[in-house]
Amino acid sequence: MNLPDTITQARFVPETVHKRDIFSETISGHLDGVPDCPVVLRKLDTVPVYARPLAWALARKEIRGLQAVQGIEGCPALIRVDRTGLLRSWTQGTPLQLARPADPEWYRDAKRLLREMRRAGVTHNDIAKPQNWLMTPDGRAAVIDFQLASVHRRRGRLYRVMAREDLRHLLKQKRAYAPDLLTRSEHAMLAQKALPSRIWMATGKRAYNFITRRLMNWSDGEGTEDRIERDGPALTAALLAHPDVTGVALSTYALPAKGVGLYAFVETTLDAETLARLAPAPRPEIIQPALRLPRHPDGTPRMDALHLIAANRLDELALLQQGDPQLAEALKPIIAGRLNLTDRVLKP
Repeated sequence: MNLPDTITQARFVPETVHKRDIFSETISGHLDGVPDCPVVLRKLDTVPVYARPLAWALARKEIRGLQAVQGIEGCPALIRVDRTGLLRSWTQGTPLQLARPADPEWYRDAKRLLREMRRAGVTHNDIAKPQNWLMTPDGRAAVIDFQLASVHRRRGRLYRVMAREDLRHLLKQKRAYAPDLLTRSEHAMLAQKALPSRIWMATGKRAYNFITRRLMNWSDGEGTEDRIERDGPALTAALLAHPDVTGVALSTYALPAKGVGLYAFVETTLDAETLARLAPAPRPEIIQPALRLPRHPDGTPRMDALHLIAANRLDELALLQQGDPQLAEALKPIIAGRLNLTDRVLKP
């Protein structure tokens, strides 16, 4: 699919940083002078020097995958690649763990999408994650995040195994959200993992879990309230003792390699450095000042929204704001100034 020069050469205007890790920064925005064309930039020019070879290796896999699926409905369109990174179209839709599709039409369309990808010689290799599947506003299926995708010139055994695993992972989503729709043959496929998957589960995944959960103390969200119960009362009291602090709300979030962090939202006109000096040890990992915290009618903070901001779960946050313009207005500056830009949360 050839895109017009007005799109491929237009200046990218950033709007929202969705996540940031050692390999890239993901930013949504739009193209200057091109209306109704939301895009996403995987920004690579700020990656540390030592991580650039692997970052660009992952980017090249994504580029090859996106080039191969151009024109397939439900796949992003690659717009351009330059020193900054790679720019692709934004896919409007709701992640599967939120959409929870129960309509058989969605699953039929998802199978159609996988068939067309197979005809193009592409296996996605990362659709076990429900957040990489979307339900579009018109109820169709879409996939995103092609960083681990493979483009196969030959349709040999490896290709067939990887394509089968893509389908099996789709059926796992179906089992999670619409188990009554599974057929007998689909139950049989789910029960029989491919040999590479069995080897990974028996060897590589065990080593991965040992390193991340035992050695790196990666959190899966269990026991996260301990930090609030242990450190919260003294922290809240110390901050509220200052006359310019009118509210404190505490949340926890997963640190990629250090367990659980404490995120403090402070209603104040003071800056973060001043607040850090006021906070007693052990200090929270993140302190974010806000002129106004979102509150319930009874005056208590909207912890449902603040928890999502602390965890950088923007998709769920967008759903929470739908139909509530007052909440959206209160959250807008807090979301823009949020300080956790990672989504590296280990799932059990």
